[in-house]
Amino acid sequence: MVSWSFSTVCRLSCALLGAALLLTGCGSEWNDPYPAAERGANRLYSAFAERPKHLDPAVSYTDSEIGFIAQIYEPPLQYHYLQRPYTLIPTTLAEMPQVRFYDQSGRLLSDAANPDLVSRTVYRLKIRPGIQYQPHPAFSRDDAGRLRYMALSAGQARALQTPMGPMALPDPATQMLKAQDYVYQIKRLANPAVHSPIYGTMAEHILGLKALSAAIKNAAQANPGAWIDLDTLEFPGAIAIDDQTLEITLVGKYPQFTYWLAMNFFAPVPREVDQFYGQPALRSGNVSIDNWPVGTGPFMMTHNNPNARIMLERNPNFHGERYPCTGEAADAPAGLLKDCGAPLPLLDGVVYSREKESLPYWNKFLQGYYDLSGISSDSFDQAVRVNINGDVNVSQSMAEQGIALQTSVRTSIYYMGFNLTDPVVGGKTSQEQQRARYLRQALSMVLDQEEFISIFLNGRGQPAMGPIPPGIFGYQEGEAGINPVVYQWKDGGAHRRPLDEAKALLIKAGWPDGRDAQTGQPLVLNLDTTSGGLGDKATMDWMARQLNQLGIQLVVRSTDFNRFQEKLRKGSAQLFFMGWNADYPDPENFLFLLYGPEGKVAHGGENSANYQNPEFDRLFRQMKNMPNGPERQAVINNMLKIVREDAPWVYWFYPKSYVLRQGWLHNLKPNNVANNTLKYQRIDAKRRAELRAQWNEPLRWPFLLMLGGLVLLLWPALKSYRARSGLDAFGQPVRKR
Repeated sequence: MVSWSFSTVCRLSCALLGAALLLTGCGSEWNDPYPAAERGANRLYSAFAERPKHLDPAVSYTDSEIGFIAQIYEPPLQYHYLQRPYTLIPTTLAEMPQVRFYDQSGRLLSDAANPDLVSRTVYRLKIRPGIQYQPHPAFSRDDAGRLRYMALSAGQARALQTPMGPMALPDPATQMLKAQDYVYQIKRLANPAVHSPIYGTMAEHILGLKALSAAIKNAAQANPGAWIDLDTLEFPGAIAIDDQTLEITLVGKYPQFTYWLAMNFFAPVPREVDQFYGQPALRSGNVSIDNWPVGTGPFMMTHNNPNARIMLERNPNFHGERYPCTGEAADAPAGLLKDCGAPLPLLDGVVYSREKESLPYWNKFLQGYYDLSGISSDSFDQAVRVNINGDVNVSQSMAEQGIALQTSVRTSIYYMGFNLTDPVVGGKTSQEQQRARYLRQALSMVLDQEEFISIFLNGRGQPAMGPIPPGIFGYQEGEAGINPVVYQWKDGGAHRRPLDEAKALLIKAGWPDGRDAQTGQPLVLNLDTTSGGLGDKATMDWMARQLNQLGIQLVVRSTDFNRFQEKLRKGSAQLFFMGWNADYPDPENFLFLLYGPEGKVAHGGENSANYQNPEFDRLFRQMKNMPNGPERQAVINNMLKIVREDAPWVYWFYPKSYVLRQGWLHNLKPNNVANNTLKYQRIDAKRRAELRAQWNEPLRWPFLLMLGGLVLLLWPALKSYRARSGLDAFGQPVRKR
């Protein structure tokens, strides 16, 4: 038996009593993960799982990174937030770019000229005057007009290695956006030290970009470790006519370049910022544009701890963009036009907290500490209900909290590719290629996407009918849009062809019941995957069962991502899973994945199937230069007919996005191509504070019950102690008779 002294008993009782009293009076603040100073702030709260590796607009190319920098940087163009189909509008430009075409002799051509005659395309961009950068020390000048912070010492640089970074330096300043800043950024794409992922693509289109890259490399070799002033290098591909006008010159005709002007790669980076971060002291301390962006956008980064918290604050110099007043027909009833004409951004800031696991993120969302959330598989049944008609909505408990669900089909596709350089699924001779085509068609029929989406994706996908996803010109709904090799249209819907038809195709391919018609050897196919996602064991077991219906054996070869990519480059993979997200909303951005000159093995391109069909390639070259309209649709229909019959891919699924938003978050509309959307969103901070308090009211009775139990437990000991001390249980002297 444990013997406690009276003082110990008192301390324990007082501690429990204090805890109970504290919980009784503290309300919802007891578990608030944010500082008290932020309560009631007009800020959006979100989370991130992966720390961003690159915040340099010339380098960043992942969703986890672009979500940050798209709020800070402004390329010349952007997508209208509400209009569909997606429509490009100016961001920093006074008007849409003027485009002119010239032949080899320099003669101006009409817009309808034969693309083969176009030798040069010139884009003229007029910048709207009065746009300023965010406050930043790179722009700060002393009384003599010299840049103040261009000679930082190692000690000064070390002092900036904090979550405040260079924003801790006093007297930040600003400067006007100039055409030269866009030119400077395009030059940065060619810098070998920057490693821009789009350099290879742009070098094929922008005049002189390859030569500029070579000049930068030579300058770096001549002065190792020195900052290179790109303004000193000649470059005919991008020229500033004056402070408000620049011209970009392309080789030939490339209509899709307009879409690139809405991407972060073409956001302005002024010479002063490049010089500031080019200081040796900052480079050695890893204080760079890759973790401290500088832009003209609605927000600026003021706190960057990628292991815990990233904060954006309103840019006080933002140039007064207004909330749109037009959109789709359903936008007004949905309340998306209530802020028509309001100055942007509508938020004062954004706070991102790092959540490595989905469960803490989910629980904090339910407590109101995050304003929006995705839905993990573990939480799907708690969040979503599907009725007998297939309609999806939030569960009753979510609806009672005012949480809403927004769904959209993403402009993306997942597919299983066949390596057509492989002798079994590709073939060399025309006879081998025909056999392989029947085999690929049979596999396309037997792999049931609907079942896969139901089992593994909780219904968050749409069976793919071809390489073009919904939302992109060329995609068609209904009977006109089905893949007739795999589906037949009857009773007003698409129905998968029966297994017997797949077995008949397998016989035509020379593999009856999954065995070679001549040797009797079983057909064994190898699927190369990376671990996780579509490569996990449950998925692969399902795949094996599907192919077993045809008597085909499946061998799964799982490897790491780098090894997987190497197999694709060398053509040693046979079957593989891949996906593609739209860089821009144009069919060319998807159909080029099957264009012969993009072959992975022969040309190092993005055509990982190494598919080649002369007629498809001819139609692709014709289609890519056409404007959207009936004529372009007709060409695309012919292209789709070819690739559906050739089946270089099993067209797997178009993913669906499910996003839950709190009732106090407004103006959230799914957008699959734009990332600079936070400036349009609005928070009802007062309502959020009220509901947070309501949802997080602490349960006081367990503590009070525990305290009462402790008193009852200790009462005999207290009474005995007092008796020995000549006092009663309440501390009064015992009267003796």
